[in-house]
Amino acid sequence: MLKSRFLLPLLVGLAVSTPAAADSIIKQPGNHPDYHVDIEPHGILGWGFYGAGSVGFGAGVRFSIPLCKNCFVPKINNNVAISFGADFAFYPFPDWVYNYTPWYLFMPVAMQWNFFLTNKWSVAAEPGITPWFGLYDYNTYCGGPGCHNWAIWPSLSFVGRYHFNDKVALTMRLGFPEFFNIGVSFWM
Repeated sequence: MLKSRFLLPLLVGLAVSTPAAADSIIKQPGNHPDYHVDIEPHGILGWGFYGAGSVGFGAGVRFSIPLCKNCFVPKINNNVAISFGADFAFYPFPDWVYNYTPWYLFMPVAMQWNFFLTNKWSVAAEPGITPWFGLYDYNTYCGGPGCHNWAIWPSLSFVGRYHFNDKVALTMRLGFPEFFNIGVSFWM
């Protein structure tokens, strides 16, 4: 059972985070900013990718190009874009079993299905593929100095955006295999 000292802050938090019905634009198809490209530089936080250490970090950029408005569900405010980019991640804590410190380059390509909830918030789902390339700086893992590894994996990410205005948004992404990133979207 919740104690009363936790109930009031919980209710206030829910009230502040829930958009008012008047602010909702999800049932207003096409009522979102028009843009030709979304350029999103971001920072990356990863953990335990492919057996690589415990925590990784890096940076990347995504480009998203809208393909159509209100594509799959014409009665709600949405669009579909193709999203692609490059993310570079470093795992500074070596895997002590194999004694290597990996660097990874991810090259995601995804369908980005955006849903515009309010004038300030939008969300998206990004199913796709992510080719990745790994470079290891120790020779015990894969047989020689500068050895590499690569693969193409399916990917799935979920995106949340807080729109400062029609051209700039704070973008947060959580998914596999790229884990968590946060950046700024510039809509042009």
